[in-house]
Amino acid sequence: MYTIISGTNRPGSNTLKVAKEYQRMLAQKGIDAGLLSLEGINLQERTAALQALENELVVPAQRLIFIVPEYNGSFPGVLKMLLDLAKPYSLWWHKKALLTGVSTGRAGNIRGMDHLTGILNFLKITVHPTQLPISVVDKLMDEEGRFTDAATIKVVQQQLDAFIAWA
Repeated sequence: MYTIISGTNRPGSNTLKVAKEYQRMLAQKGIDAGLLSLEGINLQERTAALQALENELVVPAQRLIFIVPEYNGSFPGVLKMLLDLAKPYSLWWHKKALLTGVSTGRAGNIRGMDHLTGILNFLKITVHPTQLPISVVDKLMDEEGRFTDAATIKVVQQQLDAFIAWA
């Protein structure tokens, strides 16, 4: 099972739009991927609702796709809280992950993906080497949140194909 994690709780974010676009593109490849949005989730404490999300979307997933926005040269604290609140930590162990950074700026969250890679490796998650920084994301999508830029569509398709083929 695949699960896409939208790495922010910001309402109406470009991150969630990109996550949904990844979900749509995977569906075109015949892969039904779950979507974990952090929007509206209480990550101040370990709740029954959080445990239910873990059981539905994290525990059965062997492949995780993190869509991660740039916040202050890194990634959102809410995503770190999600990783930190998980008990046991082993629910993350031995999974494979794909990272995509998004920003409205020019670097596509390269540093944030590096920071997240270190944390994921500590949690025994193997991170795919094809990390994709998507810069000026707000200019690459239409009003419905679909990619309109042919070059972006091509590199996302290549990234997904490499992740799917990864043994």
